[in-house]
Amino acid sequence: GGDHSITYSLFKGFCKKNKDVGLLIFDAHPDCSFYVKSISHEDFVRKLVDEGILRRENLVYVGLRKFGKSEVAFLKGIKCFDMKDIFLNIEEVCDSVMEICRGFKEFYLSIDIDVLDPAFAPGTGYLEPGGLSARELIYFVSRIKLLKNLKRIDLVEVNPEKDINGITVKNAAKILSELI
Repeated sequence: GGDHSITYSLFKGFCKKNKDVGLLIFDAHPDCSFYVKSISHEDFVRKLVDEGILRRENLVYVGLRKFGKSEVAFLKGIKCFDMKDIFLNIEEVCDSVMEICRGFKEFYLSIDIDVLDPAFAPGTGYLEPGGLSARELIYFVSRIKLLKNLKRIDLVEVNPEKDINGITVKNAAKILSELI
């Protein structure tokens, strides 16, 4: 449940043993801002790509709805399914994500809890209205976990100090339990 920057080290370590792997990210934000020195939750994806650890064509985003100008430029050519796509046809988006991920030898799933609408995850650092419902995210993960090439998972950005009645913690626990 820590800061999304933990995915940088976890994914980098995963890539030492596994080559040419995919990264599937559920997030409200693309986390690909320009970085300065240290890795943060706002830039870890750009750093992974710039360092050659992650190939752009092996990156998939689901649930995006807030990004800056530099991030929009970075995202060109990357597979992104934003909330507009999902609201139009969640089943079709899920089918597409599954097909892309099947094409990876192995892949890593990273879930930022802010992919959920704040009604389902108020206990996080950057609330963005218009996100997935808990049920919709469970739909995605219950299908994705069926892929035999899914090898690593993280769920980040849960902040119990900002939570209301444990809603975020309970939804995070439910999502993790669906992945087991």
